[in-house]
Amino acid sequence: MDFLKAIFWDYPEFANAETVRKIVELGWEDSGYRWMLRRFLEYGRAVDTMSFFSIEEISRAVQSLRLTPYTKKKWRRLIEIYRPADRR
Repeated sequence: MDFLKAIFWDYPEFANAETVRKIVELGWEDSGYRWMLRRFLEYGRAVDTMSFFSIEEISRAVQSLRLTPYTKKKWRRLIEIYRPADRR
């Protein structure tokens, strides 16, 4: 998955989807999970990020992780678009 190489250019050990999935399975309470989610939000394409994380996980992260202003604005807009109408 070449998009993982773009997100983790400086951490080649994370350019493997199975490695990423194992960390994502750890959940929000794990600092590795939060670090990985932040990397996806900052450097990944939306379609790739949403293939590993739900819109609810992303919404939680935008509120609590240290993200650049551009990233926060981008993801807040995407959350508005992709969050189901009953969850708004």
